[in-house]
Amino acid sequence: MNRILVSEVGPRDGLQSIARAMPTEAKHRWIRALAQAGLREIEVASFVPAKLMPQMADAADVVREAVKIPGLTVLALAPNLRGARDAIAAGAHKVTLPVSASEAHSRANVRMGVDEAVSQVGLVCEFRAGLPSDRRPGVEVGISTAFGCTLQGEVDEDRVFEIALALAKLGVDTIGLSDTVGYANPAQVKRMFARLARELGDRAGGAHLHNTRGQGLANVVAALDAGVTTFDASLGGIGGCPHAPGASGNLVTEDLVFLLESMGFETGIDLDRLLVARALLAESLPGEPLYGHLPDAGLPKTFHRATERP
Repeated sequence: MNRILVSEVGPRDGLQSIARAMPTEAKHRWIRALAQAGLREIEVASFVPAKLMPQMADAADVVREAVKIPGLTVLALAPNLRGARDAIAAGAHKVTLPVSASEAHSRANVRMGVDEAVSQVGLVCEFRAGLPSDRRPGVEVGISTAFGCTLQGEVDEDRVFEIALALAKLGVDTIGLSDTVGYANPAQVKRMFARLARELGDRAGGAHLHNTRGQGLANVVAALDAGVTTFDASLGGIGGCPHAPGASGNLVTEDLVFLLESMGFETGIDLDRLLVARALLAESLPGEPLYGHLPDAGLPKTFHRATERP
């Protein structure tokens, strides 16, 4: 049986796209509920200046609490060396760094050009190498706007893989591809992830796909066909990219898990408990729109988890 890792990004990617901040204690309860539902990896915070993103002002507190949960891999996003050092000091198991394939998006998103962003990743890898072996976190990159950009338009595929190879040489553990603004189509997804695996081998990472134009789950199936085994998603589909205004963005975790389990892939996630976590999210952010077909329609009577199949 094939096992798929669903990496929950709602507490970071989702919450930073919402203007009001979720109370810290509510974040703790929500992250615990996600872990109790069976999620084994959660991106819980972003280490950026609080004046730029007040929703993440409690990042260190959130990481320190999350790492207490047994069996949970705790991720934190950091745009530069300073943020990465803070994330590592708080105890994050993995640090993920944003590098865009689009020069325009890179400058809008992290206020650096692409080459400068890649250089920051190199500094983080050097810093990690100087830590005691038992304190070295994982370092991963999802290449943003790999499938197109609302600011730049077309993104050259060869440039995407040029960046990916440069990151691998710097010592990044895994490099994935991100459909940051929801431009990707299944043919493109399958082609690019197949090439990523050919060029990077075991450093080829997962897929961060958006549902902005309704292609999210179709793109998941295409990525599965290319051998991808890790997918980012956000509970209730909250979050997305500020450069695709007015559109829902992230894959809905509930819908993704249902798709995978229906296809016979094991996720280890209990959908009933996942809906409990969704209720906590709704309670903590009353009035915020949540997305997803499964929560509205419910599980079909014929549904069986992958582990329950004959």
